[in-house]
Amino acid sequence: MQAFRHCGLCVSRGLFHSRTDFLHSEANMAAIRRAAACLNLFRGASNSLCSNRKSVRQLLRAPAVTRTEAATFSVGSGLCAVPFAQQVENLSHESLIRRASCLVTDSANTYLSQTTLALVDALTCYSKALHTLIALQKRYLDSIGKLTPAEEDSIWQVIIGQRVEVSDRLDECKRFESNWMNAIKICELSAEAAYNSGAEHASVALKTSLQVAQSKVEEMRKIRLAAEKSLAETKADEIQRMAEYASSINLHDLEDIPEAYLRED
Repeated sequence: MQAFRHCGLCVSRGLFHSRTDFLHSEANMAAIRRAAACLNLFRGASNSLCSNRKSVRQLLRAPAVTRTEAATFSVGSGLCAVPFAQQVENLSHESLIRRASCLVTDSANTYLSQTTLALVDALTCYSKALHTLIALQKRYLDSIGKLTPAEEDSIWQVIIGQRVEVSDRLDECKRFESNWMNAIKICELSAEAAYNSGAEHASVALKTSLQVAQSKVEEMRKIRLAAEKSLAETKADEIQRMAEYASSINLHDLEDIPEAYLRED
């Protein structure tokens, strides 16, 4: 600041001289030099002041950034604390029981689906085997007295094999039906447990799966009963046709009737 005052005095002193003597006087030249030096000093001081102001501004802004970061960190910490509190809340006994009941309902639903599929397939194969046996017996009844002994024996071998197939399919149905009944009981208990633990959605979903499975199995059971009824009617017709055929031939010819045909299932 003293340099600025000195520079101003030098310039003011030079201005008091006349214009004609200003350029020729050594004092004036010295004043010009001092004025130039003062201007250079002023420029340096101005640049230094500007840089100092920028530094001051940066220093003034630094606490704001720090406060922002601190606020962000505090907000972030608050956000992190919310899931943590939620996680602690989810580790309560009620929540763990509810989760376990949901897992049980999922497993029970899977077991029900597998056993239902197995039982439905078994019932379908059993019904097809019954219809095949019915078709073979009807074909044989239509050809009584028209076949050679060799042809008749060949047909009976096929019929006996089909009866074995029907018996095996029936055993398979009984085995899978036992598994399916166990799945029904497990699902009922699981649905009740889920409802009591507060997992109403899991309970309702499992009950819906139960209804669908029972409906599908009931439908296949009706098909099975219809096939068994048709087989019983075929057997009744078979007995009647064989009685008529036996009365139309001599007793000596009864020896030609295959023993397997006279045997009841």
